[in-house]
Amino acid sequence: MPTPHENDAREQGTQLMPKFDSNGLLTAVVQHEDSQDILMVAFMDQAALDLTLSSGVAHFYSRSRARLWKKGETSGNTLAVAEVLVDCDQDALVLKVTPGGPTCHTGASSCFYRAVSGDTLVPVKP
Repeated sequence: MPTPHENDAREQGTQLMPKFDSNGLLTAVVQHEDSQDILMVAFMDQAALDLTLSSGVAHFYSRSRARLWKKGETSGNTLAVAEVLVDCDQDALVLKVTPGGPTCHTGASSCFYRAVSGDTLVPVKP
């Protein structure tokens, strides 16, 4: 359990002190740097965060494959990271990126290409 001092340092300080969950992960929301569209949501462990910060290319932790992955490692559609924002208690990030192609594995520019309308899904953008 963090001490009050640790919480103050995490919430008010200038040091990056990521607060990973019990699985060693934190949530990363990926946003297009120019359009501000939300492109995807993924998870990062310490290694993914370190690689992202050092390389400027988004890396994540795949829960389904149980391994580190570089976005675009097979498709070539990498995400160049322009800025990383951290929330107040440092358990979530926003990555502002310039995508090198479609972000979603379906070929859509964003993973959020459908909206809920009643009990059905309708396309929102090509």
